[in-house]
Amino acid sequence: KLGAEIVLHTRFELETVMKEFEAKKITMFAGVPTMYTAIANHPKANEIDMSSLKSCGSGGAPLPVEVAQKFFAMTGCNLNEGWGMTETSPTGSFTPARGRRKAGSCGMPLPGITLSMRSLEDANVEVPRGERGELCISGPNVMKGYWHNEKATRESMTRDGFFRSGDVAIMDEDGFVFIVDRTKDMLLCGGFNVYPRTIEEAIYEHPSVEEVSVIGIPDAYRGQSPKAFIKLKAGAEPLTFDALKTFLKDRLGKHEMIGEIDVRAELPKTAVGKLSKKELYDEESAKRASDTAPA
Repeated sequence: KLGAEIVLHTRFELETVMKEFEAKKITMFAGVPTMYTAIANHPKANEIDMSSLKSCGSGGAPLPVEVAQKFFAMTGCNLNEGWGMTETSPTGSFTPARGRRKAGSCGMPLPGITLSMRSLEDANVEVPRGERGELCISGPNVMKGYWHNEKATRESMTRDGFFRSGDVAIMDEDGFVFIVDRTKDMLLCGGFNVYPRTIEEAIYEHPSVEEVSVIGIPDAYRGQSPKAFIKLKAGAEPLTFDALKTFLKDRLGKHEMIGEIDVRAELPKTAVGKLSKKELYDEESAKRASDTAPA
């Protein structure tokens, strides 16, 4: 028998998808991190046979290491992570199909593609391996430019023809890429560069946390302060600000410590299910505008 059946869904409905894993013996599944988070934290996940899964891919946003590890423990299937953008048609790196893999990495450059980490101060200067830089990409898959927008095209390219992704990343000595965060999401706290994803990864280690998004809010003393928006797992005990700070004490630097938390029933997501920070920034901006408005 050749070929395979493709099972399509108009939207991600957790219960339906998990039932079909078992009923249709699904072997391949591609999703975004929030989908895998929901699957890994489903209260009846251990009652569903997902052993047919052989290849699963994650993209669209960084995948929390804790979620990948939990998914593997449940299914025996490794989560392969990739990186790419619409402008790169739409890929750039992926976990090697065979051989070595590294937790937290979005893999290595695909054949014919060159990835280069550039200085955050000057994208025309390459940084050494192991150092943080803006991930820039060159290859036949990269767009020629933005339609009828020469200015945006010019600003998105380096002098030597690499496309600037806007992602902060590290390439290690073995060529594996690790996404740190988006340059636009980076915070400046007390003079230090702080990356929300670093804080999110630490919070994901808390056994009660299902989802988290961290953004920066104004702080009179630090300039900016991290605020964590959290969704707890079903049945979890309430999580207080002080309890979370104690949990994070040995996991984060003082300059990275959260300033506020907001525990919610749901966190905003995009149409494809990725966690979205835009609504959170908009809420905080509206709140500040209301607080400063004349009575």
